[in-house]
Amino acid sequence: MNEIFYEVFDTMPRLGPGSAEATKKAFKATGLGSKRIEILDIGCGTGAQTLVLAKMINGKIIATDNYQPFLDTLADQASTENLSDKIICKNMDMAKLEFEENQFDLIWAEGSIYHIGFANGLRKIKSFLKPNGYAAFSDLNWFKRNHPKELAAFFANECPDMVSVEENIKLIADNGYKLIDFFRLDESVFWEPYYTPLEKRLSTMRKKYADNEEALAMFAELQLEIDLYRKYSDYYGYAFYIMKNIS
Repeated sequence: MNEIFYEVFDTMPRLGPGSAEATKKAFKATGLGSKRIEILDIGCGTGAQTLVLAKMINGKIIATDNYQPFLDTLADQASTENLSDKIICKNMDMAKLEFEENQFDLIWAEGSIYHIGFANGLRKIKSFLKPNGYAAFSDLNWFKRNHPKELAAFFANECPDMVSVEENIKLIADNGYKLIDFFRLDESVFWEPYYTPLEKRLSTMRKKYADNEEALAMFAELQLEIDLYRKYSDYYGYAFYIMKNIS
């Protein structure tokens, strides 16, 4: 089933909600644009954000993911855009990162930190950041309380560690970071680059795997995610956090 799951996403323009504009805004908040820097991009996927960052920096990006075909796609696109000298792809589990202490000026996790949890991510990357280095995470958060039952039930299974913006901001301070900037992502970044093409992709996949009940159940779960956002987008969404390592 893992192969079919990845097949759903292999032609997608992005692997989750986001936009080049949001990536640029978050990076500019660090003030690192004119400096020669080294960035670690964890859970990079096919690297939509990696390519944007590479065009903005003087330095290098180590882009990690644990699915090699995604890294291959990123490497191919980096070559096409003449960015291969700035991007190094490494197959690495984000829960088992192995880098030198104080190696990076900036650690980036766009739409991926939920895999290990926001608080756990803050702790795991800290030793790899230089003193006064920066981190930028985008995370799925609750924007309202009193969640509808079907919405709460879905995320209790899909993202059990999901918390509010206020709780994430407290976690940032509690783990020795200073919040430099924060902004919510617009609803449009869910639809145009992600959910709209995903719905079309699911339609194609249902026909291809019409006799595979397990695959159809997986497609139904992905469709449910889209339908819930269509109904309840005011209750949750993505927020970007830009932080400085101060301890």
